[in-house]
Amino acid sequence: MVQLYNLHPFGSQQVVPCKLEPERFCGGGRDALFVAAGCKVEAFAVTGQELCQPRCAFSTLGRVLCLAYSEAGDYLAAIEEKNKATFLRAYVNWRSKRTENCRVCIRMVGHNVEAPFSDTYKDQMSIIEIPLSEAPLCISCCPVKGDLLVGCTNKLVLFSLKYQIINEEFSMLDFERSLIIHIDNIIPVEISFCVGYVALMSDLEVLILKLESDPKNGESVNHQPHKTDNPMKQTEGVRHETLQLESDDFVICQKPMELLGEKSSQSGVSVTLESTGLADEKTKYYHVQHLLYKRFAPDISFCVFSDDVKLHSLQLLPIYQTGSLTSGRKKLSQEKELLSLFCFFSLPHVGYLYMVVKSVELMSVYQYPEKSQQAVLTPQFLHVIARLCASHCTGPSDQATMNKACPPVSMDVCALRIQLFIGLKSICHFKNHLILLTKADPEAIPERRESPKRLLSRKGTSGKLKTPPVAEAGWNLYIVDTISPVQLYKEMVDYSNTYKTAKTQSCIHLLSEAHLLVRAALMDANQLEPGEKAELLEAFKESCGHLGDCYSRLDTQHSHLALPYYKMSGLSMAEVLTRADWVLEDGSQKYERGLIFYINHSLYENLDEELSEELAAKVVQMFHVAEPKQLPHILCSPSMKNINPLTAMSYLSKLDTSGFSSILVTLTKAAMALKMGDLDMHRNEMKSHPEMKLVCGFILEPRLLIQQRKGQIVPTELAAHLKDTQPGLLVASVLGLQKNNKIGIEEADSFFKVLCGKDEDIIPQLLVDLWEAQLVAGLPDVVLQELFFKLTSQYIWRLSKRQPPDTIPLRTSEDLINACSHYGLIYPWVNVLISSDSLADKSYTEDLSKLQSLICGPSFDIASIIPFLEPLLEDNIAGLSVHVLCQTRLKEYEQCIDTLLERCPEAIIPYANHELKEENRTLWWKKLLPELCHRIKCGGEKGQLYLSSLKETLSVVAVELELRDFLNVLPEDGTAAFFLPYLLYCSRKKSLT
Repeated sequence: MVQLYNLHPFGSQQVVPCKLEPERFCGGGRDALFVAAGCKVEAFAVTGQELCQPRCAFSTLGRVLCLAYSEAGDYLAAIEEKNKATFLRAYVNWRSKRTENCRVCIRMVGHNVEAPFSDTYKDQMSIIEIPLSEAPLCISCCPVKGDLLVGCTNKLVLFSLKYQIINEEFSMLDFERSLIIHIDNIIPVEISFCVGYVALMSDLEVLILKLESDPKNGESVNHQPHKTDNPMKQTEGVRHETLQLESDDFVICQKPMELLGEKSSQSGVSVTLESTGLADEKTKYYHVQHLLYKRFAPDISFCVFSDDVKLHSLQLLPIYQTGSLTSGRKKLSQEKELLSLFCFFSLPHVGYLYMVVKSVELMSVYQYPEKSQQAVLTPQFLHVIARLCASHCTGPSDQATMNKACPPVSMDVCALRIQLFIGLKSICHFKNHLILLTKADPEAIPERRESPKRLLSRKGTSGKLKTPPVAEAGWNLYIVDTISPVQLYKEMVDYSNTYKTAKTQSCIHLLSEAHLLVRAALMDANQLEPGEKAELLEAFKESCGHLGDCYSRLDTQHSHLALPYYKMSGLSMAEVLTRADWVLEDGSQKYERGLIFYINHSLYENLDEELSEELAAKVVQMFHVAEPKQLPHILCSPSMKNINPLTAMSYLSKLDTSGFSSILVTLTKAAMALKMGDLDMHRNEMKSHPEMKLVCGFILEPRLLIQQRKGQIVPTELAAHLKDTQPGLLVASVLGLQKNNKIGIEEADSFFKVLCGKDEDIIPQLLVDLWEAQLVAGLPDVVLQELFFKLTSQYIWRLSKRQPPDTIPLRTSEDLINACSHYGLIYPWVNVLISSDSLADKSYTEDLSKLQSLICGPSFDIASIIPFLEPLLEDNIAGLSVHVLCQTRLKEYEQCIDTLLERCPEAIIPYANHELKEENRTLWWKKLLPELCHRIKCGGEKGQLYLSSLKETLSVVAVELELRDFLNVLPEDGTAAFFLPYLLYCSRKKSLT
């Protein structure tokens, strides 16, 4: 149903001072209005609410049948008739025509102009003759590029707008015939063209196409008709059969049909392209995409056909995103972005609005209370003129360019005004101007009725418009200005207040239309002054607040829309709460779903707003009544910081924990007890559940530990208390949050740094505990090598600075080795090496053991740590062990042997036993044996250690080598008695085996 609200969308009215009765008229651009009568066109300037001023007049070749103005190129195209022949002409540079007798340049399309004639063309109006092989029936100009599309019988011809550059100061507008669209079985009555989208309409059919500019699969430009499949053949067969069977005795009616998207190619209408121009490759069209085919059937219920039962008012309406205004009121030159495109067409009693960009779907159906003659769609309104001499404005439904918080598309059409005019005949629109032609007929002339088959057959169909009757007195051409969107919005809001107390859908409906009106006006910011835009933005926010109030108070299925509307209104949560109606007429309290939904979601978001103690208590009371299970979550919101803990505890104690998680209530009580300073109550609550259940509770509500305020992570009072009393629970809980994607890696790091009060460069032990726990848990989103880098960097920093951990580590190195495969068993020779240092500081031995264990592990990338070992000097055993471990993992065994022989000879044999195996076993006699012999010769205080190591080495070599090889590796200057036992063993080992 159409809801009618008697508002006043017209602001001013003025009469166009034309001399003859208008036959055709059109407007556009900034201020242009053209009126054609007889063989003359008058141009008027329309600016503001001043009188419409005549600008110029020029003669045409014949009577004007069709007019179209293009803002791009600022030209007027016309189909003219003379001696029963039709012509297509374009009038260019018409603003330079001062008087009617001024000279006019006439040239053929594509005619090259020589430079000496440039001054002549520059200062004169030019008429471009556009020849066609067939008579033109209708025309349309692209509102973006200015290209001209001409409709002929069974084809459309596209003329691309271009400019001939005469010299550096002057370029001349021209056209190039670039494309012919062959369309069988439809004779266009009206066409519309916009950035590659083509809509054409016959008496009862509508076809929408999109011209694609990217070639697919090497498709050629000159297309051949495609072979049709069976459904198309059948449809065409029905068409031809229908034409053959028509006679004076009966009529064959085709069934109504609607085909959307790719299915519309099965309509039986054959469409092929023929490229004829030399246009730029970027602007060429190579193939066609079918978007919509709709066929209507006439109403034959009364067995009477009227010639007026046919489609009218075809229109493509683009919605753009334009540039904003810059300082000095200069418009920012910016290419328009097509956000959405709508196609409108109408039958006498119903209009249809389709969206054709991104998806093809029916957006709205407009039922008219009276039979319509003509309609025009604007981004804000649909204006319709009817036979009963009335013009009413209806707001178009939801525009697909809006976000999801837009009034639903199923909303009834809202008729804002029925305005009486006497004898309305025609209408057009540009900017905020409506041009209306009225004619008061002295007496009603009976309408001529023709045979019904003329309505169904195309044999005699012609795109020529009817010859107007002889001009009579009583006509007028009016310019009616719609009032500003803000003024109309205010009237609609005032009118909606009559429905407010009744709490009906009418209030939402009218406010939704007012909201759409403001949104549509804001979309074309290019047409607004800074002051107007600011006023519209304020109205937009106000309308969102009104709609939020409606959805928060009314118990409707769309109550959840209170949230997005309140968010767009810019109102704070406190302001929304003060606007809410708490008490009903009978004194009882009821909290509607919309308000609960808004408050609940707002408190879940990290809003930088703290409610007062009074409002916080009101919120707690609200949720205790409406949604008690949400109460623990609500109390954890940063916005509820000022809640009285006694009040919160009283409501928590009333909760029946059998229906939902008791652990969450327990933790919330513990947090409130801590806030009250009651440590005994806090401990009792925390002891009522095992630690793993407490971790689950924190996962259910992370804000018990971590909150965000003004974009910064803020640990809660409960988290600070756990840091001192139960650090293991705290680390386990944060790890659980990470496992369940409740907190990110960087957030967790920041949390512990803030919690422990450390600078950015200082890492607290609790954070190291978390990293170690992450490694043990094997979190999937943790990059393993990055975690290794964090841990080793911290271990190395502490060892180099001799800095002990600030708290006792939660896990020892032994715990990590047993629990995590990434921590390997420390090599035996490392323990020998470490034990040789009796002066080692025991305070950092755990860090050293963990670092050594990581290096000994299977997953660690040794090369990545080498650049960071520089602070860890080799002057102490701790640093030496790490360096030798890394060199060993890099297979630099000879260098390690030299280092150990020099710094810790007692570790050389354990090292050799562990590392010099398999392919490295040759180093026993090629490297270790010669080095030991050499160092024994040199003497020194470590001679005895070298000697014992030599004996161990000789024992291994004697086992590994044959006698001859063993003799070759022995030193030539050695004592025979020393080596004799090993030689005897080597010689006898074969017989022993």
